[in-house]
Amino acid sequence: MSRRRFGVAALALGLVVGTTACSSSDSTPTKPTTQLDVLSWWTSGSESAAIKVLFDAYTAAFPGVTVENGAVAGGAGSNVQVVLAERLRKGDPPDVWQTFAGASVKEYVKRGLVRDVSSVYAADGLAGQFPAAILDAVTVDGKQYGVPTGSHRSNMLWFNLAALKKAGITTPGDGYTTAAWIADLEKAKKAGVTPLCLGGETFASAELFEDILLAEVGPDGWASIIADKFDWSGDKAKAALKTLGQALDQADPASGGMTWDAATKKLATGGCAFEAFNDSAYGELVNAGAADGTDFGGVPFPGTTGSYVAVVDTFVAGKGATNGANALDFLKVIGTAQTELDFNKVKGSVPLRSDVPLTSLPAYEQSAAKSLRSDKLLLSIVHGSAMSPAFQQGFYDAVKAFVTGRDAKAFASTLAEAVNQNSQVNNH
Repeated sequence: MSRRRFGVAALALGLVVGTTACSSSDSTPTKPTTQLDVLSWWTSGSESAAIKVLFDAYTAAFPGVTVENGAVAGGAGSNVQVVLAERLRKGDPPDVWQTFAGASVKEYVKRGLVRDVSSVYAADGLAGQFPAAILDAVTVDGKQYGVPTGSHRSNMLWFNLAALKKAGITTPGDGYTTAAWIADLEKAKKAGVTPLCLGGETFASAELFEDILLAEVGPDGWASIIADKFDWSGDKAKAALKTLGQALDQADPASGGMTWDAATKKLATGGCAFEAFNDSAYGELVNAGAADGTDFGGVPFPGTTGSYVAVVDTFVAGKGATNGANALDFLKVIGTAQTELDFNKVKGSVPLRSDVPLTSLPAYEQSAAKSLRSDKLLLSIVHGSAMSPAFQQGFYDAVKAFVTGRDAKAFASTLAEAVNQNSQVNNH
């Protein structure tokens, strides 16, 4: 590894690997207890309301159990990873913890840290209800190791209708391009409207770049990235970075001190014109009292129509956890059709089960569900699904370096290092 340091996620992974790697035994207690310990990063208004749906459904089914909500603030799990790593190092795994389907889940499986939960799938026929790509994202050697709660669409652009009207900007619709969006950001600024709300967390900027990158390379280019065949020094990467730089030039000057949900609340009140963010923003906008179609709207990020970048929040059961039987019961409950529906209504995400009726969902969520089932489904790099944790952290580092210094060469060299890390992980 070069002198560049991987950050929080890599530190957490290093702690895990260094202390519990490749454990194969499972001494998890199998008798029900009166406690359940759940570790997550859901702390914003809409997130807290959504996880309460899961807890309420579980305690209704198992009224003798007290749920300990161990939520740790920090978007995309940046802070909870450190807490999790320390607990795993001490041999005190949470009963259940939140992660992302795909590479993140499979890394925990590889390290022998999470339990086979195939029995949960067998009990409710769950495997036959999920899209094939999502089922594959939680499956290793034919066994399932996590239960998703739903899917967020990452490639979304949100806008405040009053702010657009004030700036004289036409509401985005079909055929909206990244060039038109950049021009509208500049138009907003000239009209005295803050153009772009943006959370100050690195993952928020990385998500913005992920959207821009997909618009530039398309699904085929995405596949090239996943296969470690993308040229991070090439014209496509340079064009995406140029657009990222133009967008960052129009970002809210206060963004550095704002969390993603604070940025979204600012959009809700007309404090800025646009926000490029996954549809967690939808749940947060509604939670803030804004009305879809009246106060705000959303479209697929320019240039990405026809693709659905999936952010699939997933809960796993820890090996050796104190309340192992309760953990499996919790996963069974959150995987039921009714709980999925109730949860996703609040969260702003999409139920994954094909047997969940969608007619009671708001119009936006129905449209997102249609996209999930009919468009090109891609897994998110930023949210730890498409690539190894080592590459994910390299992606974060590269974006952070570019945000700070606007140096395309430094960006490319950081990603080249991340590709090398990813290859080493895959060949381990």
